[in-house]
Amino acid sequence: MRETKKYKVVLTDEDIEEINRKLRNKITPKTIIRRCRILLDLNETHGKVYLREQCAKRNGVCVTTVVHTASKFSEHGLKEALSSKRSVNSDNSRRKLDGRAEAKIIKIATSPAPEGHARWTLRLLEKECRVVLETPVGKSTIGRALKKRFETAQK
Repeated sequence: MRETKKYKVVLTDEDIEEINRKLRNKITPKTIIRRCRILLDLNETHGKVYLREQCAKRNGVCVTTVVHTASKFSEHGLKEALSSKRSVNSDNSRRKLDGRAEAKIIKIATSPAPEGHARWTLRLLEKECRVVLETPVGKSTIGRALKKRFETAQK
């Protein structure tokens, strides 16, 4: 039974050159390398064209990844198919703290406690972070950042 292809991948010679350049580059992330290989496998103008399942098996990904890569290429082009932009719904895009803010919180937490207090509490850290950080951060976010930091330090 022949599989019907909703998204056709037809690469030009310039596209193939760009893909080969990315494959030769040593700092290209693994996900982008996989997408490049998927596009080369699905290319209908040169060489053997693999089925979606065969392509997924060859590249060590699931069929959904193959379909998503093909759809991105056919709808938006090569540049979009090989970009690694995060979705608005991903965890990293919703993070309140980046590495610098976490470092500032850790610096505050490891400094001496304010006068009149024996140690830092989450509420004290929250008040201090309102002054130091540009964005307001809740005590639960501060607690998660510190927990993550000190769990990795103990291992």
